Amino acid sequence: MNSIVLIADDDPVQRRLLETMVRRFGYEAETVDGGEAALSRLEDESQPTVALLILDLVMPDLDGMGVLTKMRRKGLNTPTIVQTAIGSIEVVVSAMRAGALDFVVKPVGAERLMVSIKNALKTGALESELRHAARRSGGVLGLQDIATSAPEMARALRLGERAAKSSIPVLIEGESGVGKEVIARAIQGASDRRGRPFVTVNCGALPETLVESILFGHEKGAFTGATEKHAGKFLEANGGTLFLDEVGELPLDTQVKLLRAIQEGEIDPVGARRPVKVDIRIISATNKNLIDLVKRGAFREDLYYRLNVFPICVPPLRARREDIPDLARRFAARFGAEEHRRVRGLSAEAISLLMTYDWPGNVRQLENTIFRAVVLAEADELTVAEFPQIAAQTEGFDVRVPSAPAPVSQTPQASAPQREIVRVEMRDPNTLKLLDENGNVRRLDAMEADIIRFTLAHYRGQMSEAARRLGIGRSTLYRKMKDYGLGEAGADSAVA
Repeated sequence: MNSIVLIADDDPVQRRLLETMVRRFGYEAETVDGGEAALSRLEDESQPTVALLILDLVMPDLDGMGVLTKMRRKGLNTPTIVQTAIGSIEVVVSAMRAGALDFVVKPVGAERLMVSIKNALKTGALESELRHAARRSGGVLGLQDIATSAPEMARALRLGERAAKSSIPVLIEGESGVGKEVIARAIQGASDRRGRPFVTVNCGALPETLVESILFGHEKGAFTGATEKHAGKFLEANGGTLFLDEVGELPLDTQVKLLRAIQEGEIDPVGARRPVKVDIRIISATNKNLIDLVKRGAFREDLYYRLNVFPICVPPLRARREDIPDLARRFAARFGAEEHRRVRGLSAEAISLLMTYDWPGNVRQLENTIFRAVVLAEADELTVAEFPQIAAQTEGFDVRVPSAPAPVSQTPQASAPQREIVRVEMRDPNTLKLLDENGNVRRLDAMEADIIRFTLAHYRGQMSEAARRLGIGRSTLYRKMKDYGLGEAGADSAVA
């Protein structure tokens, strides 16, 4: 799903015009006929997040200024473009002071609206990243700061909210790069330990000979090379949260001492005469199946049950593609600012490419991909040409990298470094092929079969949704699938 643009206007003709333009620009469009309805939609956490609000200033129930005032009072940070038929300076100034990012006068042209939308999305993404970074550095990053439009991710955040209300040990499971540490920080930021130390330990990067010293600390002279007293990660996190990343990598002998520290609430620094009491919350994370490690004897069963009291599974990025457009725009805005590049956003074709790719490296891979694209970009908008590696691995996108021509001579001009030219040819997967290989118009039933196949793939095998979008009954859809030989295989391949 592309970014959602909410249109609030009491004029049905104006709503339809704006909706048509917004969809033509490559965004999802939703419409409401009043200010109260707009506020209700923005506050509805059960529905996908609205990326942008186009707000009419003159409406009968609650006008645009009233909506902006209530949005600011309720902490709703949705970027807003206001529109009205009265383009006076006083109205513009009042709207901007109330929180609007841009202002358009009815009837707005398509080109003007497109520029306004892209600029508003870029500004909103950058402001969101700045708020995110500020709250994270202050230790007050909360779960409400992690926006998502995916049901599975929303469920993980709801579990995090429940876990934050107590000191229960949490185990965050998920593939590498999905953002397990972000979830852990948000759980602390939503708990009564917010603002206190958050100490991260990468268990897979600890040297085996120093694991105990790094975790529990040591006294001066406890072993050769211990020239000074070292507090250890447990004492550093005292009063706050200790995040054990990749906890499945801990050596077995260290697991015993970790279990005792969690059970007794005290640690034994190396060389210390007596144990030290600590008050910490344990949040651990893993990208492995700890049960399999327990069965193989690589992880203690008693420690597993001590850590796995409240499990939270973070879905991979390919299972929450709805979040890709928002994440991509936020990363582009941040890297554009950091690298001093005028990047306004991503084209609709680029968003389509990113949403098609499976992202085995998850959010971390997407972040690095956007970083590279921002550095390579020559225009103010990221297009498919800035993602040649992703396009090369995605069906429907061709990448041609021509070989560099051989130098004609060894003159200084010929020996200058050759610039690699990357040409990207995109075949739009949404385009229906009308002609066959011989140049003749294809049969109607063949094209209808292609349309049904595409619809099933687009809505991932959801038969009711596919039938509704096609404007036919579900039974009719099943019959046509049978007639065209799609059957269950067609639905299965659509989901793949």
